[in-house]
Amino acid sequence: MEGCCVRAVSLCIVLELVIVMVNGQRKPNFIVMLMDDMGWGDLGVFGEPNKETPNLDKMAAEGMLFPDFYSANPICSPSRASLLSGRLPIRNGFYTTNVHAHDSYTPQIIMGGIPDSEILLPELLGQAGYRNKIVGKWHLGHRPQYHPLKHGFHEWFGAPNCHFGPYDDINTPNIPVYRDSEMAGRYYEQFMIDTKTGLSNLTLEYLEEGLDFIKKQTQTGEPFYLYWTPDATHDPLYVSEKFYQTSRRGRYGDAVRELDYAVGEILKTLKKLNIDENTFVFFTSDNGAATYAKTGAGSNGPFLCGKQTTFEGGVREPAIAWWPGKILPGQVSHQVGSTMDVFTTLLDLAGVKVPSDRAIDGISLLSSLFNNTVIQRPLFYYRGNELMAVRLGDYKAHLWTYTNPIKEFNRGVDFCPGQYIENVTTHDQVYHDPPLLFHLGRDPGEKYFIRSHTEEYKHALPGIQAAIDEHRKYLIPAQPQLNMCDRAVMNWAPPGCDKGDNKCLKAPPSKPYLCSWPH
Repeated sequence: MEGCCVRAVSLCIVLELVIVMVNGQRKPNFIVMLMDDMGWGDLGVFGEPNKETPNLDKMAAEGMLFPDFYSANPICSPSRASLLSGRLPIRNGFYTTNVHAHDSYTPQIIMGGIPDSEILLPELLGQAGYRNKIVGKWHLGHRPQYHPLKHGFHEWFGAPNCHFGPYDDINTPNIPVYRDSEMAGRYYEQFMIDTKTGLSNLTLEYLEEGLDFIKKQTQTGEPFYLYWTPDATHDPLYVSEKFYQTSRRGRYGDAVRELDYAVGEILKTLKKLNIDENTFVFFTSDNGAATYAKTGAGSNGPFLCGKQTTFEGGVREPAIAWWPGKILPGQVSHQVGSTMDVFTTLLDLAGVKVPSDRAIDGISLLSSLFNNTVIQRPLFYYRGNELMAVRLGDYKAHLWTYTNPIKEFNRGVDFCPGQYIENVTTHDQVYHDPPLLFHLGRDPGEKYFIRSHTEEYKHALPGIQAAIDEHRKYLIPAQPQLNMCDRAVMNWAPPGCDKGDNKCLKAPPSKPYLCSWPH
């Protein structure tokens, strides 16, 4: 019996060694930095004229820049669901069928969230021996069954929603901030944001959480995945006193400068702990800048429109990969990439097989990262349940064009300020047969569509149409998760509300209804 125990202990030691090794080498750590509503044109390395992102610019100089990188959707929740699942929102359920071709997300009143049937990146990495932590915004459902610790993360400090508010606790409760599975307080209560000045220490708190996790994992020697998702560049903007009124770009620029500082501190810590050559870091954003916020929003550079549209400004994102000793410095990749590729690439690096029982839309970027090769692949742009556009190579075809309803536009909500293009930036949902075609190399702003009678059009469109036909042939839409709302499911009494300075609030009677998505 004693010999069995010894053998069992030895087996455990062997299994632990196998778990942290890939091909004889220690498994790499992963840090994914996902910004909120940060635009392609917000980084100095992409031409922002104020040059207020020295750490991100340095990260790009030491790593690889992806100027042709995209979010999987032009709005936050579906984009985040796709990053963690490797699948388009139409496949993972993060869309609505209540209104045709409209974006949707997960406000407090939403009843849905990430389905249990979806296999998320942290679940697979956890099975391979990784310790996973999310710091910041989750946004894949605020009810407890949808929370990060139910879907592969071991630790969480952050909130299920963005920092909207403050609310009155009568009609709407303030959004909770969680420490793992229980709330640690609420925005505007235990976690303050000054609504007049925008002052808040949240980004610095998120930074410290990330750094503490990195240091702890370095001591244990256990491989880790840190999903760092601050939301300071989402309206209402906030920033700490250290960076307050330091930018030429106003409060938005202050927030960007603080986030840039945080990125620099994380990379410095990796170097100081001597784990930089075993840590793959990827920086990007969840969707384009929210141009309807005007000077309170970011920049989408030369691209058309912004958040919530499938024009380039809504979906093309800043993206940087960094891994000293593995990725050669100072490179630019023209691989057409997607946030869904994060899923597949990290699994590839960890030696974990991609699920074979479902369609995966992300591809592995390893050949791009290490050899700067380019893989030809189509990208599909959805709004809600409608395929709006497709990119293949340098060409992009719009099947539908649409910005936002004219009623909203007349009230001052403009997704394309100063960028009216006839027959392109339409306030009606316009179906194009044949599709509008643009060459993004010559015309990144999507201003001059290629006429359908030209030889170029006739040469380019068949390949795009074949990709569309193949995509639709095997597409099985998931049950939409963002159709039903109910005030009773709001954050009235989250887990832990009865502890410390927290408070539990009484929920109203349940009255489910179809969600309204005006734009």
